[in-house]
Order: sequence, then structure tokens, then C-alpha cells
Amino acid sequence: MTLTTVEAGRTKLESAEAYLLTIKSCNSIDEVKIALRKGSLNIKYGPNGLGKSTIARALTLRTENDGNLDELIPFKHRASVDGPRPEVDGADDIKSVLTFNDAYVSQFVFQRDEVLKNSFEIFINTPEYQQGIADIASMFDGLQTTLTSDAAFNEVLINFKELNDAFNVTKSGTLAKTSKALKAFGVGGKLKNIPVPLLRYKGFIDSSDPAGWITWQSKGKAFLELSENCPFCSVENVDKATATQVSVEYESAAVKNMSVLRGAIDKLGRYFEPTYLAQLEVITTSLKELTPEQSTFLVTLRSQIDTLLQKLSDVRSLSFHALREKDNVGGVLEELKIDLELLHALNSEATSSVVNLINEKLDEVGTQISDVKRRIGEQKSRVAKLIRENQKAINDFLTSAGYRYSVRIEASENSYRMLLEHQDAPGHLESAASHLSYGEKNAFALVLFMHHVQRSKPDLVVLDDPISSFDKTKKFAILHQLFHGSNSLRHVTSLLLTHDIEPAIDMVRTGTSGQFREAVPVVHFLVGRSGRVTELPVQAADIQTFSQVCVANIASADDSIIKCIYLRRLLEIHGSKDAGYQLLSNLIHLREVPIVKSTTGENIEMTPDEIKTATHEIKEHIPLFSYDDLLTELRDTRRLKAKFDAADVGYEKVQLFRIASELHPSKLKGDDVFTKFVNETYHIENEYVMQLNPREFDAVPEYVVAACADLLAKIDAD
Repeated sequence: MTLTTVEAGRTKLESAEAYLLTIKSCNSIDEVKIALRKGSLNIKYGPNGLGKSTIARALTLRTENDGNLDELIPFKHRASVDGPRPEVDGADDIKSVLTFNDAYVSQFVFQRDEVLKNSFEIFINTPEYQQGIADIASMFDGLQTTLTSDAAFNEVLINFKELNDAFNVTKSGTLAKTSKALKAFGVGGKLKNIPVPLLRYKGFIDSSDPAGWITWQSKGKAFLELSENCPFCSVENVDKATATQVSVEYESAAVKNMSVLRGAIDKLGRYFEPTYLAQLEVITTSLKELTPEQSTFLVTLRSQIDTLLQKLSDVRSLSFHALREKDNVGGVLEELKIDLELLHALNSEATSSVVNLINEKLDEVGTQISDVKRRIGEQKSRVAKLIRENQKAINDFLTSAGYRYSVRIEASENSYRMLLEHQDAPGHLESAASHLSYGEKNAFALVLFMHHVQRSKPDLVVLDDPISSFDKTKKFAILHQLFHGSNSLRHVTSLLLTHDIEPAIDMVRTGTSGQFREAVPVVHFLVGRSGRVTELPVQAADIQTFSQVCVANIASADDSIIKCIYLRRLLEIHGSKDAGYQLLSNLIHLREVPIVKSTTGENIEMTPDEIKTATHEIKEHIPLFSYDDLLTELRDTRRLKAKFDAADVGYEKVQLFRIASELHPSKLKGDDVFTKFVNETYHIENEYVMQLNPREFDAVPEYVVAACADLLAKIDAD
């Protein structure tokens, strides 16, 4: 696949090989044109403030919220109904985008008691895992069908649960005084045997909702004293005493509880053994309080109902998760069979017909016990392999990057979760977010993001400046994890937006580039001018040491002042601050008489011999160099401004501006922000110019030294 340069400097591939994207009217961007090679890592390198995050957001929103991009409407157009609206063209084939940014870190990862939200979906729930679960579930199909096919019986289970909940039992085995049923007893007899003075209300008390009527009647009672007429119907000479007696005899909450209780018993009648049903009828229609014997009867009844419900619940939940930790699967199935002879209260024909069917289905599964055990064993092995591989991949990265953390995936109810551990502390950390630093969170999130991508398989992955905040060791460890291994993102269409040139250096220029060859990295430099962003291709040969850059620019520049600027940096890079460097510095600072600083910090005029030596050194690079002629040129404001206007490179313009600031310090002094920007731009290449002496400033991480020592120790041991 070859790159070809086309109009406006835009680098494209054939449409079959790349997404050719145009983004318009998004935040501060008027138009962006970029190409993304499919199945490759596309590195887009550019300065801060260019709109890289806007590009990432536009591509993400394009596949979300019905493609609504309104949040990116430029501020200058938000008040206008007819103003241009955000657009993303060329992305029709990109149906899904997964983006790594600060929002991903804060919203998706680092949940309480879990490093990654929904670890199960990302690390375990593969198609193979799902098929294994389906295979095991199919062996229990007959049981599940038995439990779900009879709608009437399912309704009975609901009523059994309601009846069970009405009888709370204390730890000592007695009915709790807070039980709804206990509060209802006593009123049950009055509902069946209505007091004579209240017989005129029989139609209401015997209705399907006596509690509702009693509540209504009780509220109306408060108006009895306002008139001799009935507050409900205005009939004269109402019997106030009888009307008042209704709420005295019947407390609405107790009536409601008894109605529910009676309704459940009526629906469950045929599932009770007849003598137990008869006794229930007596208890729920008695005018007396419960006797100790009746209380014991109800506790026993509740216990038997609870046993039946628990057995049915266990049968219903038969699955891989229910059996994965069981050594004796056959024994588990046998224990699930229901012995109705021991549940006397429920030993009726209706209950027996259902129970016998369930027991038969359990026996059928039991005849296939070897196959059940085999499939469960296979699924356990499948899960163990997934856990082993995912844990190792993440923990290897954490070790290589120097983090003292590790992860552990463990079973959790009907799922799995990933826990975070520290080498110096037992157990897992309950809240990862409160223990990890900003950099650690980002490193974790990037690796977990990679696994998320592998599971969800989006059409495009966007990495919005993901590694700029890391030191060099961790940067490389993260890049290596993301784009090197067989389970990495190396064949995924990825867009890495960054203001850091190091990813490009590591991936296409230095000796490490071979490790990223399969990611097929493509590097572009983003250029922003007046709201329009284009890209220039960056080849391996374009990435040079700053020494090479200076030599090339000295040779190619037409202007002697520009040559001097780069020569001064070249001498600085080579550690040479002798006469040539000093004379060039004096020229840039516009000094009539060149000076040098003494060892005590005093300014001393350069001697004629020193100036002669310096001039000779400079002329080896710039043959026509003349200090006096160039100084005269630079002290001419008109000519200096002309040089500034003629310069095409921002870096050179800044250096010329700094010279002009020496000439007119008061006129060209900007605010603090502007001054800081100019100074930082001046020193922007220092990272590639200077480094500390490693014999005095040991920058190698301690864990790397320790790891080397450990490996050497093993050699000695052998």
C-alpha cells in the first residue's frame, strides 16, 4: 500500500484502503481533511490547540445519538438558525467507534469492588463461553419447561410466596408479632360472623375489597358531628352509633391483611392436604386469639411451604454457575428431588402431580450425569483459560511498566469480576479509584480499553492523546502492550491523536520500530491554518536527530541570520560553548562589543583573537559570515521585519521575533502568557538537544535495576 499526495497537501489512499474523512464546522474547526488507513495504526501528530479532541469527539458522536453533532456547533454560529452545522463526511462505513479519553477513564473503569465495569462481558463472555453455557442449559430444558409450561401452577407459586411472607418466624421458631397474618387474626372471625348491629353493612364487608370500603367509611365518620344527616348520602336521622362501630370492630389494615391471606388460601386450597386446609379455615375465621398449638401449626406449615419453594427455586436455577463448584453433581441433582411424604401439609393430589413430574425430569437428567459433568468440566476449563490468559496479559504489562499492582479475576455469583491488588497489601482494594494516581489510572484504563476493543470489535478506535503524560519507560510499555502482541490492536483501524512525537519515533524510526511492523503505523503531521486542518505525511527519514535537522537547515537556508540561528543550536547540541557559540549568542543579543562571562559571572569583552577564532569556526559552516555586517542588518528594523515576513517556518519567526525584542524591548513586550509561549517555543526542542549525565543523574527506574539483578542471580544460581 503506497501513499500518494494530492490537492491541498492532503494525503490519501484509494477509498478501498482508507476512510477519507472531512469534518466541518465543529467547535473551532472550519474544516479537517484526514485519511485513515483501514486495519492500521494512524498516528496524527500536531500541537495542542489544533482541535485533535474535537476530531475525536466528532467521529465518536457520528455513531452515537442518531449522529447528532449539535454539541460541536461553533460558538460563533450557535445564535444563528441558518448558520453552518457540524458535518462528518466519508464515515458512512464506520458504524461503531470506541474512544479512549478522560471520559472513558472516569465513567467506564474503576468501579467499587471492581477495576473495570462489567469485567465479565469484556474478559469472559466470549462466543465460546456463551456456547458452553447454552450446551449445559439445554440439558435442563425438560425441567425448565415443566416449571414454566403450567401457568396455573406458576400463579400458585406466587400465592405460596405471599402466604409464606405473611408469617414471619423469629429465630426461636415462633410467629413474630410483626407478622401481617398475626395482626389479621381475630378480625377474620368478625368478617365471617358479622356483629348483629352491623349486618346492614354485610354487602360491603363481604365484598372483594372490604378494607377499601372500611377506610372510606372511616374517613367519612369524621363528619358525623357536623349534621344530623348522613355525611355519605344526606339521609336524615343517621344512626351515628352504628356508623361509628364499623371502625371500632374493623381496623382497615387488619382487614386488608386478612383479605389477602384469605385470597391466597382460597387459590391454594387444592395444594394443601385436606385436614391442614380445614384447620387453616378454622384459624382464619376464629373470633379468638391464636392458641399456642395453632401458632405451632402455622410455623410448621410455613416451614414446609418454605422448603417446597426453596427446592423449586433451586431446580429453576440449575445452571453452570450453580454447579461449577460442586464436586458431586449427581448428589446435587438427587438432593433437589422433592419428598412430598415428609411435607405433610402439602401432600395433596394437585401438589403430587407437579412434584412427581419434576422428580421424573431430575431422574432423566441423572441418567446423563456423565455428559453433564463433562460439559461442566469443559466450561470450567474454558473459563480458567480465559482468566489465566487475561490476568497474565495485564499483569505482565503492569510489571513491565513498573507498577506494583496486579489484577485477579474471580467468580462472583452468576458472573465474574476483576479485582485490584497491591503487592504490599493482602486482599483486594475495594476502591481502585481512591488508591491509583492519575497516571496509574490512565495506564490501567488503556490496557483495559484494549480488551474492551477486542470484545466489542468497533469499526474504529480513537485514542485521544493517551500517553503524553507518561515517562518514557511507561510510554513504550503501553504502546508495546497496545500494538505488539497477537491479542493487541495491531490489526484494528486506530486513530492515535497526539502532541507527542515519541510514538512516531518508537514505531517508525528507531530500532524498536520492527516490533510494531504488523500494526502498519502511518504517521501524519497535522497543520492548522485559519480554522482549516490538513495533514502532511511523515516518513521514517523525516524523523531526524536535532543535530541532523540543524545541519540540513544551515545548508538549505538562504538567509545568513537563519543559518546562524541553527548553527548556534548545533553547537549547543554538541556541547560546544566555546568561541563560536559565544559570538553567535552575542549576535542574536545585538551586542556591539561581544562579551563572555567569567567564571565568577562577570561580563568580559571578547579579545580580538577570541573573535577571530570564533569567526573562523563559524565560517566552516557559513562561509560568508561577518559579525559586523549581520549586526548592522539586524539593527535595521525594516530589514529585520522583512526577514520575519519572509520566513515560512514558525520556529524561525519566533527566533527573529526574539531578536527584534532585543532591539525594541519595551515595544515588543507582550503579556505574561505571550512571553511564556515565546520562551517555551524557543526551548521547545530542548528535549532532543540535552540530557543529564547518567553517571551523575541515574534515570533508570529502580525496578529495572532490580529485575536485572534478579536475572543475574538466577544465572549465578545455575
